[in-house]
Amino acid sequence: MRGGGQACMTARSSDPQSGAGVLERQREKTETPRLYRVLLINDDYTTMEFVVSVLEGVFQKSPAEAFRIMMRVHTEGQAACGVYTYEVAETKVATVRDLAASRGFPLQATIEEDT
Repeated sequence: MRGGGQACMTARSSDPQSGAGVLERQREKTETPRLYRVLLINDDYTTMEFVVSVLEGVFQKSPAEAFRIMMRVHTEGQAACGVYTYEVAETKVATVRDLAASRGFPLQATIEEDT
């Protein structure tokens, strides 16, 4: 099924008075999944170049957008990198932590529910 529309299901029940089967149409509403923001947290050791490379590689940001987000992290202490479903957000956070650890940086990423 595409989109967030409604699906139609048909169920058969019996009509006690006539004994004949009656078709009933039931509607199921699909819910939109909750979304979560991934935030990068500033620290005093991770290089700006590494943060930009993470934003470009993990979050598919353009160089200009990656630089803008990196500067927000640097000046405001944290910045949102994207909004995703929970599972995707968790994967992105784990990827950031693994990349940072492999390069010896303490860069942290967290998740918060998007409002």
